[in-house]
Amino acid sequence: MISYCSSEGWTLIRIARDSAPRSHIYYVHLFHTPPTPKLVTLEISDTHKENNVAWIEKGMDFCVGEGYVEVEAYPKNYISWDDMKLDVHKAGLDIREFNYERSRVIVVDKNGEGDCLTVQGAVDMVPEHNTERVKIYIHPGIYREKVFVPSSKPYISFIGSQNQSSDTVITWNNKASDKDQNGTQLGTYRSASVAIESDYFCATGITFENTVVAVPGGYGMQAVALRVAGDKAVFYKVKIFGAQDTLLDDIGSHYFYNCHIQGSVDFIFGTSTSLYQDCVIQSTAQNWGAIAAHHRDSPNDNTGFSFVNCTITGTGNIFLGRAWGNYSRVVYSYCNMENIIISPGWSDWKQPSRQKTVVFGEYQCRGRGAETSGRVPWSKSFSNEEIRPFLDKKFISGEQWLRL
Repeated sequence: MISYCSSEGWTLIRIARDSAPRSHIYYVHLFHTPPTPKLVTLEISDTHKENNVAWIEKGMDFCVGEGYVEVEAYPKNYISWDDMKLDVHKAGLDIREFNYERSRVIVVDKNGEGDCLTVQGAVDMVPEHNTERVKIYIHPGIYREKVFVPSSKPYISFIGSQNQSSDTVITWNNKASDKDQNGTQLGTYRSASVAIESDYFCATGITFENTVVAVPGGYGMQAVALRVAGDKAVFYKVKIFGAQDTLLDDIGSHYFYNCHIQGSVDFIFGTSTSLYQDCVIQSTAQNWGAIAAHHRDSPNDNTGFSFVNCTITGTGNIFLGRAWGNYSRVVYSYCNMENIIISPGWSDWKQPSRQKTVVFGEYQCRGRGAETSGRVPWSKSFSNEEIRPFLDKKFISGEQWLRL
């Protein structure tokens, strides 16, 4: 028997599960604060159902038997498909009634029909150092705002309309040469329309956009649409649109699946370890451009960009990658490349010494842009054995934090 115990916070907990045929446990005078309801379930393996469901409110007595105590621990240190799902199609029910799920839901609607008008407003509602998944459901619309998700707010999901990422757009128009209120130039990092510094972040059905029209090579024209600097992030069916420096894939391990990324010069850049799978990589360059600029300072650093089964399309004459750092690492496998890749394929950033230390290469790519006969001699054509570490989620240690 457990009596006169208290529970704090908001979560769904499984308080009991039968481990033996004649197990017994009783809860008496279980108090929950604050008085927000909490869902408690008892799992009975004989029926394979979770039953004896009760809403617990402050001061309510509760008795339950047949089981053994198992409180599901948080934080949940992985990302699953459930973290990017929201059932909004149950007729007659408001989305805010779905708090019986294991996640809290915050609704953003620019017309005032949600919990807040802005995406940043929803982020601000998330408690500091939260340990539970919070789903921010963003109704369709164009949200003209800068959004910042701090490192103190992990486990956040941005969820837009399923399979309609163009309907929900977060957009801004800063560039690196713009100045803040103190007269200081923003620089590339602070130009981001959306900046994510929290861990276990995920997004789906959203467009992240920076509308600055960059002149290639122009001073201060870097204009980031999305900066990702938290560890363990997933982006599924999102669009990331910009020109120069569109996606700052900054720090951490990240998974981009079935996304559309668009830009002109170094439009995927950073120091992270990221897998881009089944993505559309679209160049908007008018003359020359480049897709990836990865930075790595040591051969012992396991970071890099791996593109698997992606479609490389668009305009201009572009490099697959440029050696931003001495040990930059960029790999393309099974990708379909249109005839926009310049014959050499790769750039050493006008630093010839980097030719000996970078890891740039391709494996079984196809399309007119995949012809490797004119590639720079210091790029790699991987063997079956060499390419294995780059082909799946193991490249980003996904077996440790992905349940997809």
